[in-house]
Formats: sequence, structure tokens, C-alpha cells
Amino acid sequence: MTRREAIFPANRHALYEDHGYSAAIRTGDLLFVSGQVGSRSDGTPEPDFQHQVRLAFENLKATLEAAGCTFDDIVDVTTFHTDPENQFETIMAVKQETFSEPPYPNWTAIGVNWLAGFDFEIKVIARIPA
Repeated sequence: MTRREAIFPANRHALYEDHGYSAAIRTGDLLFVSGQVGSRSDGTPEPDFQHQVRLAFENLKATLEAAGCTFDDIVDVTTFHTDPENQFETIMAVKQETFSEPPYPNWTAIGVNWLAGFDFEIKVIARIPA
């Protein structure tokens, strides 16, 4: 049976320690990435929404790289939004920069009313390259 392996980015942020979770788990050829938020290195939220979204994608990229993956390896995305209607344009701009060409990953967006002080969170499943 394949064992799970915890993956952390090189400059992991304080939230992992504070809340006791792994940035990602590798099992077989799959990588399950925990929700990434726009946190600064001390774990606090970035106050500017556009920068918070960009920082969440940067944190996601660092976690993917720690497992030998890139955005091209992502097969499934789930995002969480505290105000989807007003945030949509900003999020779509960053999404289009990151996933600019087909095939695009699956994507599910969920409106929520609380993200521990954050306004955006992204979690993914990726296939680890051979």
C-alpha cells in the first residue's frame, strides 16, 4: 500500500504550525494540496484583495514545486470566496494568467462566509509527473 508523504514549500508559512496541517500530501502519483490562502510569512492575511489572490497562487506554486509539479499538472481546483459576485473579476484575471491555455483543469467555486480572516482560498489535486 502506498504511504502518504507530507509536502511543504521551502518557505512554509506559520499557518501550518499554528493549525497543525500539511501543505500537501503525496500518495502514489497524486498530490492533494491543502487550501492555500494569501498569507504573509507570519500567517496573517494580505489586506489588499488582488494581492491576497496573487499571494495564494504564489503559495500554491511553491507547494506544487516542492513536490516536483507545476500548474500544468493540476487536474482539479476548488476555490472558496467570501464575496463571489464582487471578487469574480479579480479572481478571473489571476486565473487567466495562470491557466492561459486549454486544457483547463476542472474548477469548482464555492461562496463561503468565513475563511479565518482571508477572502480567498484555493485547493487543488495534481498528478505528479513520472
